[in-house]
Amino acid sequence: MSLQQFDAAVVGSGPNGLCAAIALAQAGRSVVVFEAEDTPGGGVRSTEDWTQPGFVHDICSAIHPMAAGSPFLNTLDLQAHGLEWIQPPIPMAHPFDDGPPALLHRSLEKTGATLGIDAETYPEWLGPFVSRWDDLATDALAPLGWPNDPLLMSRFGWLGFRSGWSLAKSAFRDPRGQAFLAGLAAHSVLPLETRPSAAIGLMLGIAGHAVGWPLPKGGAASLTNALVSKLQAEGGELRCGQTIESLDELPMRGPLLFDTSPQALADIAGDALPSSFSQKLHRFRHGPGVFKMDFALDGPIPWKNPECSQAGTVHLGSTLEEIAASERAANNGVYTQNPFVILAQQSLFDSTRAPEGKEVCWAYCHVPSGSKQDRSKAIQDQIERFAPGFRDRILETHCWNAQDFSQYNPNYIGGDVNGGVPDLGQLFTRPTARAVPYSTPNPRLFLCSASTPPGGGVHGMCGAHAAKAALAAWPD
Repeated sequence: MSLQQFDAAVVGSGPNGLCAAIALAQAGRSVVVFEAEDTPGGGVRSTEDWTQPGFVHDICSAIHPMAAGSPFLNTLDLQAHGLEWIQPPIPMAHPFDDGPPALLHRSLEKTGATLGIDAETYPEWLGPFVSRWDDLATDALAPLGWPNDPLLMSRFGWLGFRSGWSLAKSAFRDPRGQAFLAGLAAHSVLPLETRPSAAIGLMLGIAGHAVGWPLPKGGAASLTNALVSKLQAEGGELRCGQTIESLDELPMRGPLLFDTSPQALADIAGDALPSSFSQKLHRFRHGPGVFKMDFALDGPIPWKNPECSQAGTVHLGSTLEEIAASERAANNGVYTQNPFVILAQQSLFDSTRAPEGKEVCWAYCHVPSGSKQDRSKAIQDQIERFAPGFRDRILETHCWNAQDFSQYNPNYIGGDVNGGVPDLGQLFTRPTARAVPYSTPNPRLFLCSASTPPGGGVHGMCGAHAAKAALAAWPD
């Protein structure tokens, strides 16, 4: 099929790009997706090339609560296209230097029981959101506008649109609960003193109870493969190994959607966008990067607390103060001795990920934007702190610094895997302040990446909302 025969095109095959293309195809549009790399997926890919034969490593994302709870993804029946979710017995564990860990169970009450004196209050303030996850996700994972349920969202906003530090101090009396919330809020990659880091942490915690923190069987690429299969079933086409550098390469008659950074859209569009708007796109702010390690292990991690071996994700940072210092440092361009570490141990629950008797895991911490510093010792020290003997289990490692991430994926500017700073200045007005944030002054051009609302995370909602905007502007 020649390019002129397509109604629409999507540049970039991350989850947002694929979801945008699927939504367009479901509306009856002939759509083609272009991907510069040889395989699709953006940050949702897996590889067997990083350590030893038989170890399947997730290149970026690994645990997918927001995908499992995505209002759009849940309409696609991806299980019919090969996706199988694996739910670890415990979604997340948060160990401490002393005493038992705090545990994010699916049960609110069981979770509260691990939070000391906050055991009874925890279910009270999260329960109303967990029971209405579908309504909450529909409104929270949407562009700014009048919500479907104003009362629910006002209650969520009262809790969430403050800093993670403020919510931790006001909602929890026990230091264990404060650290537990701090670990969730640190996924925002904001300083914990900054609003709305609490909202992002709350969404992840609520999702843990409502839909779990699952992993795709076979690796993150299984989610991408299911999306590609769904796209093709709807009549869409994927073309890999094709880098788009100019609009001249996109001779379609309809809308063009970009799962790219705002800066890349400006560069590709050239004179097709007003220079003043392109300058705004280039001023879009990106946050800290990540330093990530992938491990091939000669056995499971020897956690001091056995409950951690039942968790798909483990947060490593003993106190609110320690975690806040780590996130503050990354945002201020410096480093801490004890970085907050997020660890996933996929093969404990998915035997396809490592040879028999062996294990695979990944761990990362936030670092200053564009950092080239090797943080492998700091990460291993943190793991060893909570799992003595961990180093003895290491067969081989693979490391990526923030610069490596930005070279791997041009969307990850400075190693920012969240698609831009999600503070109050950019949470809803990303990439610029427009009534339809996915649109541009050129009626054919739309942005559908994580640099649009609702922002980072594997949920596909940026793509779904951008496709809706494109269809409204191009009704036939």
